[in-house]
Amino acid sequence: MSDRPIDSGLLSPALASPTPKRRRFAEPQKFLPIIFVVCTIIGLWAIYVVCHLLPLLQMGAWKPLGPVDEKVRTRGLQQFAIFHYITIMFVICYLRSILTNPGSIPENDLQWEYLPEDGRHPSNWVPMGLQEMKKTGMRRHCKWCGKYKPDRCHHCRVCKTCILKMDHHCPWIYNCVGFANYKFFFLLLFYSALDCHFIVWTMLESLKRCIDKPETPFATMFFTLFGKTLAFFLSVLITLFFGFHNWLMLKAMTTIEFCEKSWPKKEGESGRGYEISIYDAGALGNVRAILGDNILLWFFPCSRPSGDGLTFVSEETRLTKDMESGKGIRRRTHQKAQRVQFQNRYGYSPTPFPR
Repeated sequence: MSDRPIDSGLLSPALASPTPKRRRFAEPQKFLPIIFVVCTIIGLWAIYVVCHLLPLLQMGAWKPLGPVDEKVRTRGLQQFAIFHYITIMFVICYLRSILTNPGSIPENDLQWEYLPEDGRHPSNWVPMGLQEMKKTGMRRHCKWCGKYKPDRCHHCRVCKTCILKMDHHCPWIYNCVGFANYKFFFLLLFYSALDCHFIVWTMLESLKRCIDKPETPFATMFFTLFGKTLAFFLSVLITLFFGFHNWLMLKAMTTIEFCEKSWPKKEGESGRGYEISIYDAGALGNVRAILGDNILLWFFPCSRPSGDGLTFVSEETRLTKDMESGKGIRRRTHQKAQRVQFQNRYGYSPTPFPR
């Protein structure tokens, strides 16, 4: 036998060895977007505190020679507390979005190991509740990871792994947004939009003071106007993006599923079917699927939604209701045909793999 190594490129994707997974945070250059975001956060925080809060609190260089205006100072204390609470929540959500693994296919689980049809294994056994299949009726699999894909799972070529309920890859957090960290990303958008709007509307007072008092130092005027302009620009962008993700949440869709529905599959075929989602569990159910079951913890970066990211069909989903009404969205006939085919071939019925 030849000692020359076999070229994996000559093998079928199923038989070739899976691509090694990338170690997280192994590419330092991809920290540049995070450094940019951190610098923006620190810059806006410093501008707001120095150019707006300190004058309201009448501290430092803004300390009056006469008596302190208690009404203005009370308003400054209120804004100080609200601003720092929102900012702290924003920073926590940002860190959790970066550090939380979005979820991947379990290792050494026969249910998801890709087994080519070699006469020994039922390579197309379909777990109960699995919905997304190829047009041929076969299970989806990843040729890079060498695993079957659960519903809503996609391979990220940047992270070099399959992500459970993948929404998109976000360079601003150097991570994918998936099942395990989507709530933190959603709250990140919420608190960042809230923070920017709070800066924009409360700094109107400081901007007016700079205009009414010509003796205001140029640096104070410049940074006040710059901070307010930057916060306004960011508030518009983030609010639009946050609104888009609210719409996706209520429609029970991910960004990838939205794009798939947007692109026509064939010439002349419309791709806009946003009103239909087999994972729709109603407005409340869709919100709980993102923010968690406990309504009191919806706006805190904890209490992630229940589930394992592998199965998304429940009694509340539109799919189950359609099945019960006889619309036949679930391919039960396909499962039955697979079981009959397997029994005729091997002489016994397949036993479901344990979860």
